[in-house]
Amino acid sequence: MTEEEKPKLIPTKIWKCKNADCKAWVREEFADAEQTCPICKGPMHRSMRHLPAVQNKIKSQPRKKKNEFDF
Repeated sequence: MTEEEKPKLIPTKIWKCKNADCKAWVREEFADAEQTCPICKGPMHRSMRHLPAVQNKIKSQPRKKKNEFDF
C-alpha cells in the first residue's frame, strides 16, 4: 500500500474497556448509553484514537417496478 492509498487518520473519540486483559473499544458514535464493554461487560472510559473516517452513507435501494395491480 502506498502513501496515497492509506486513509487519512483523524482524532476520534472512543470508549475503551478499563479491564487490562480486555482489548475492546468502540467509537463514541456507536457506543451504548450505558458504556459497558461489549466483550467482558466491564466499565469503560473515554479515550482518543487516530482512526480513518467512517462513511455513513446509506446505500440506495433498487426501485421496485410498479405493477398495475399494486395499490
